[in-house]
Amino acid sequence: MLKDSYPYFIFDGNADEAIRFYAEILEAQVLDTSKFKDMPNSPEDPPIPEEASERIMNATIQLPNGSYIMFSDIFPGMSYNVGNNLSLTLVYDDPAETRAVFDKLKEGGKIEMDLQETFWSPLYGNLFDKYGIQWQISTLGAEDSL
Repeated sequence: MLKDSYPYFIFDGNADEAIRFYAEILEAQVLDTSKFKDMPNSPEDPPIPEEASERIMNATIQLPNGSYIMFSDIFPGMSYNVGNNLSLTLVYDDPAETRAVFDKLKEGGKIEMDLQETFWSPLYGNLFDKYGIQWQISTLGAEDSL
Protein backbone atom coordinates (compact mmCIF):
# COMPACT_ATOMS: atom_id res chain seq x y z
CA MET A 1 0.00 0.00 0.00
CA LEU A 2 1.17 3.50 -0.78
CA LYS A 3 2.24 5.01 2.54
CA ASP A 4 3.21 8.54 1.57
CA SER A 5 4.21 10.89 -1.23
CA TYR A 6 6.07 14.17 -1.17
CA PRO A 7 7.87 16.58 -3.46
CA TYR A 8 11.65 16.32 -3.61
CA PHE A 9 13.49 19.53 -4.53
CA ILE A 10 16.88 19.06 -6.15
CA PHE A 11 19.66 21.67 -6.17
CA ASP A 12 23.19 22.09 -7.50
CA GLY A 13 25.18 22.77 -4.34
CA ASN A 14 22.85 25.25 -2.64
CA ALA A 15 20.29 22.92 -1.03
CA ASP A 16 21.43 23.90 2.48
CA GLU A 17 20.66 27.55 1.74
CA ALA A 18 17.31 26.63 0.14
CA ILE A 19 16.31 24.49 3.14
CA ARG A 20 16.81 27.43 5.50
CA PHE A 21 14.99 29.77 3.08
CA TYR A 22 11.91 27.56 2.70
CA ALA A 23 11.82 26.56 6.37
CA GLU A 24 11.72 30.22 7.41
CA ILE A 25 9.14 31.31 4.85
CA LEU A 26 6.88 28.29 5.36
CA GLU A 27 7.38 28.23 9.15
CA ALA A 28 8.59 24.65 8.79
CA GLN A 29 10.75 22.54 11.07
CA VAL A 30 13.97 21.05 9.69
CA LEU A 31 13.72 17.39 10.70
CA ASP A 32 16.96 15.98 9.35
CA THR A 33 19.90 16.82 7.14
CA SER A 34 22.60 14.47 5.92
CA LYS A 35 25.52 15.21 3.65
CA PHE A 36 27.20 12.94 1.11
CA LYS A 37 30.15 12.61 3.51
CA ASP A 38 27.73 11.02 6.03
CA MET A 39 26.98 8.03 3.78
CA PRO A 40 28.14 4.68 5.13
CA ASN A 41 31.45 3.72 3.56
CA SER A 42 31.74 0.45 1.70
CA PRO A 43 35.16 -0.94 0.70
CA GLU A 44 34.00 -1.61 -2.89
CA ASP A 45 32.71 1.95 -3.37
CA PRO A 46 35.03 4.77 -4.44
CA PRO A 47 35.64 7.48 -1.82
CA ILE A 48 33.35 10.52 -1.85
CA PRO A 49 35.05 13.32 -3.80
CA GLU A 50 35.91 16.41 -1.76
CA GLU A 51 33.59 18.61 -3.87
CA ALA A 52 30.65 16.34 -2.94
CA SER A 53 31.31 15.88 0.77
CA GLU A 54 29.51 19.00 2.05
CA ARG A 55 26.58 18.78 -0.36
CA ILE A 56 23.19 17.75 1.00
CA MET A 57 22.41 14.12 0.25
CA ASN A 58 18.99 14.23 1.90
CA ALA A 59 17.03 16.61 4.10
CA THR A 60 13.43 16.90 5.23
CA ILE A 61 11.34 19.79 6.46
CA GLN A 62 7.90 19.43 7.98
CA LEU A 63 5.30 22.07 7.24
CA PRO A 64 2.89 23.28 9.93
CA ASN A 65 0.12 21.09 8.43
CA GLY A 66 2.30 17.96 8.83
CA SER A 67 3.30 17.66 5.16
CA TYR A 68 6.92 17.11 4.17
CA ILE A 69 9.24 18.53 1.54
CA MET A 70 12.52 16.76 0.88
CA PHE A 71 15.74 18.24 -0.51
CA SER A 72 18.98 17.11 -2.08
CA ASP A 73 21.95 18.45 -4.00
CA ILE A 74 22.99 16.64 -7.14
CA PHE A 75 26.24 14.73 -7.01
CA PRO A 76 28.98 16.71 -8.81
CA GLY A 77 29.06 15.84 -12.49
CA MET A 78 25.36 14.96 -12.75
CA SER A 79 23.25 17.03 -15.12
CA TYR A 80 21.15 19.76 -13.59
CA ASN A 81 18.57 21.97 -15.26
CA VAL A 82 16.55 24.64 -13.51
CA GLY A 83 12.92 23.87 -14.16
CA ASN A 84 13.12 20.09 -13.95
CA ASN A 85 14.78 19.92 -10.56
CA LEU A 86 11.78 18.40 -8.82
CA SER A 87 10.81 14.77 -8.42
CA LEU A 88 7.88 13.05 -6.81
CA THR A 89 8.64 10.40 -4.21
CA LEU A 90 6.29 7.49 -3.54
CA VAL A 91 6.87 5.34 -0.47
CA TYR A 92 5.32 1.85 -0.25
CA ASP A 93 5.25 -0.73 2.52
CA ASP A 94 5.36 -3.70 0.11
CA PRO A 95 8.38 -4.41 -2.13
CA ALA A 96 6.16 -6.17 -4.69
CA GLU A 97 4.03 -3.05 -5.07
CA THR A 98 7.17 -0.88 -5.23
CA ARG A 99 8.44 -3.05 -8.09
CA ALA A 100 5.09 -3.09 -9.92
CA VAL A 101 4.77 0.72 -9.87
CA PHE A 102 8.42 1.19 -10.90
CA ASP A 103 8.03 -1.28 -13.77
CA LYS A 104 4.95 0.52 -15.08
CA LEU A 105 6.52 3.98 -14.81
CA LYS A 106 9.72 2.91 -16.58
CA GLU A 107 7.89 1.91 -19.80
CA GLY A 108 9.04 4.41 -22.41
CA GLY A 109 11.05 6.27 -19.79
CA LYS A 110 14.66 6.39 -18.63
CA ILE A 111 15.98 4.66 -15.51
CA GLU A 112 18.43 6.75 -13.49
CA MET A 113 18.92 4.15 -10.73
CA ASP A 114 17.39 0.70 -11.11
CA LEU A 115 15.55 -0.80 -8.16
CA GLN A 116 18.04 -1.97 -5.54
CA GLU A 117 18.71 -2.16 -1.84
CA THR A 118 20.23 0.99 -0.37
CA PHE A 119 21.22 1.91 3.15
CA TRP A 120 17.97 3.90 3.51
CA SER A 121 15.56 1.47 1.82
CA PRO A 122 15.30 -2.25 1.11
CA LEU A 123 14.15 -1.34 -2.43
CA TYR A 124 14.67 2.04 -4.08
CA GLY A 125 14.80 3.27 -7.67
CA ASN A 126 14.80 6.55 -9.57
CA LEU A 127 13.52 7.15 -13.11
CA PHE A 128 12.06 9.61 -15.58
CA ASP A 129 8.74 8.47 -17.02
CA LYS A 130 7.78 8.81 -20.69
CA TYR A 131 6.51 12.34 -19.99
CA GLY A 132 9.79 13.49 -18.43
CA ILE A 133 8.54 13.44 -14.82
CA GLN A 134 11.14 12.20 -12.33
CA TRP A 135 10.00 9.62 -9.78
CA GLN A 136 11.73 8.17 -6.72
CA ILE A 137 10.05 4.90 -5.74
CA SER A 138 10.91 3.46 -2.35
CA THR A 139 9.95 0.75 0.15
CA LEU A 140 9.83 1.37 3.88
CA GLY A 141 12.34 -0.61 5.91
CA ALA A 142 11.16 -2.74 8.82
CA GLU A 143 12.34 -0.06 11.29
CA ASP A 144 10.72 2.83 9.39
CA SER A 145 7.37 4.34 10.16
CA LEU A 146 5.41 7.24 8.74
